[in-house]
Amino acid sequence: MLNGMEISARQAEIAEIVQANGFLSVDELAARFGVTTQTIRRDVNRLCEVGILRRTHGGVEPPPVPDNIEYRTRQILNAQAKRRIASSVAEEVPFGASLAFSIGTTPEIVMQALLKHEGLRIYTNNLNVAMAASSNTGFDVTIVGGRIRPGDRDILGPATQAFFGGYKFDIGIFGVAGVDEDGTLLDFHEEEVLSRQAILENSRRSFLVLDHSKFGRTAHVRGGHIGDVSHVFCDRPPPPAISRMLARTGVQTTICE
Repeated sequence: MLNGMEISARQAEIAEIVQANGFLSVDELAARFGVTTQTIRRDVNRLCEVGILRRTHGGVEPPPVPDNIEYRTRQILNAQAKRRIASSVAEEVPFGASLAFSIGTTPEIVMQALLKHEGLRIYTNNLNVAMAASSNTGFDVTIVGGRIRPGDRDILGPATQAFFGGYKFDIGIFGVAGVDEDGTLLDFHEEEVLSRQAILENSRRSFLVLDHSKFGRTAHVRGGHIGDVSHVFCDRPPPPAISRMLARTGVQTTICE
């Protein structure tokens, strides 16, 4: 089981490879993993059953997506990198801190890495984060009210912005859909940007958590700059131009290799 889904490590890797490369044949995948085509077909069938991939003649490809990748697919993609990021973030969070969490899979995995902490106060519009946090009875968990966005299990809109604006957090923890080559932070919806910016504006320290796939990833709604945050956590070094920006603006960077 991976992130609550019955997916093996090999199946998760297959999903990542196909998302990155597009169509791949069963024979190519069998050769890559050193297993039989029958084994790969079973893996592919499982990934198609849960909607992560789509079967085509002789192989498999990512399903068509009109916008962002489906949440349960994002839970699986780059999962090991996200866990390394989460572990590094957990080392930076003191017991008893107040934390604001945004939407997204990486913040959810960060929350899971914090479950052995003590006395945390969690504020979020991400129901996945809230459910994970509530498993520690020593945490104080507060969520925004409003309409739940299906699939992503989060809440967006003016109420969310007002919610985060009512507090001053020790640390804000958030991800983004993409980072443009000039350092602009990108998301898919205006409300996602407004929610993230509300966390940034009301946090003493801000942690941007993102895996390497976010650099150069296209999304169309602008919202802030990578130089605006306090600390960037990534599994690989950013592109050289981004690294120079971070150094110039004094943003602390942790590479979680």
